[in-house]
Amino acid sequence: MFSLIGSRIQRSSLAIAVAAMALTLGFAASPNAQAATPIRIGVLAPAAHIDGKAIFNAAKLAASEMNAAGGIDGRQVKVYTYDDKFSAADAARAFQRAVTQDHVVAMVGIFTSEVALAMEPWAARLKTPLIVTGAATPKLEENVHANYNRYKYVFHGYTNSTVIAKEACLTTKDTLVDQLGYKKAVIFSENADWTKAVDAEYKKCIPQMGMKLVKTINFSPSTSDFSPLYNEVENSGARIIMAAIAHVGVKPVVQWRQSEVPAIFAGINGQAGASVFWDATNGATDGVITGNLGANGVPLTPKSPAFYKAYKKRYNITEPAYDAYTTYDAMYTLKHAIEDTHSTKADELIKGIENVNFTGVTGRIHYYGRDNKWTHGVVYSPNPKLGQSFVAFQWQNGKQVVIWPKHLAQGKVEVPSFVPKP
Repeated sequence: MFSLIGSRIQRSSLAIAVAAMALTLGFAASPNAQAATPIRIGVLAPAAHIDGKAIFNAAKLAASEMNAAGGIDGRQVKVYTYDDKFSAADAARAFQRAVTQDHVVAMVGIFTSEVALAMEPWAARLKTPLIVTGAATPKLEENVHANYNRYKYVFHGYTNSTVIAKEACLTTKDTLVDQLGYKKAVIFSENADWTKAVDAEYKKCIPQMGMKLVKTINFSPSTSDFSPLYNEVENSGARIIMAAIAHVGVKPVVQWRQSEVPAIFAGINGQAGASVFWDATNGATDGVITGNLGANGVPLTPKSPAFYKAYKKRYNITEPAYDAYTTYDAMYTLKHAIEDTHSTKADELIKGIENVNFTGVTGRIHYYGRDNKWTHGVVYSPNPKLGQSFVAFQWQNGKQVVIWPKHLAQGKVEVPSFVPKP
């Protein structure tokens, strides 16, 4: 009996020792196990839209490049895509699923300002960093500034509406006013969150560049017949349309060309940056001027041409939409932040993003601090060595020809035949 008891004691001791060794080995192996776990990044956008597709494309391209180069901090990157369908409700469900089920460590993307603003409190609730790369409303940064502790999870990787409008005015002044002598303009903008700041800035900068603002036209994104609006443009005598459109794009451009509206279509056109816009409008976009974060492979930064070439090769798309550039830089923002902090925990990742400072494809990428009214907004500068920057181009015979800034210009403005000379 004592022998049986002794045998049981020995077996029990052996089991305890084995369990302890396994536990010890488990703890020792956990860093390696973590290193083998992919870093999961969520991407949120409207899948059926030109600019939504560009967000998904750029995120996947960046992840592929990172993985080929060893990943982020020695870990592979896995991208999870979610279709928000232009719906805040769909976006909220996707955001929750991304965090609670797919265990993403951060989110990037979002095309519309309405969805972005709706996701700002969700980023706070889910304690997950979000870099917005398509929406333009300055309210995103202003909310972070007003309530940092709550909204610190949100970063704006695309310069906001006010800055974009300033850039459009600067381009217009240098090319259409100073070079060609046009003197009258009309504001032509869709009713949306992002255009409110654009309209306000246009109303200030149009007179400042020596032009007369003769009319402001606002319309619903659901507008199908633009003829009455273009009659207003023609009757106003304006020769420049300072547009602010993104939700819509094809219909107003096609009808502008069909009606031969006697005004140059300029300002901001969020869809016109993508090469597929030429086919989408059946060439009606010929003559349209807009700004973008890159075009035709121009070296805005030393990294811009390589991105342009890689995007074209992977997707057989000549020109990436504007938010492809910003999403690509946002992915590398996360890479720099994670490698600097060696962490994917939210609070540490936030500090890492706040401290990023690198050259991206859109310029120098770094963010405004807590004391700035645009807290966590990407820093803008007309000099890409100092901040995110722009180029302006005109569609000419199926190609995006850069017309501004002067040192990157590939050609000059061509005035459509139906627009009178000044």
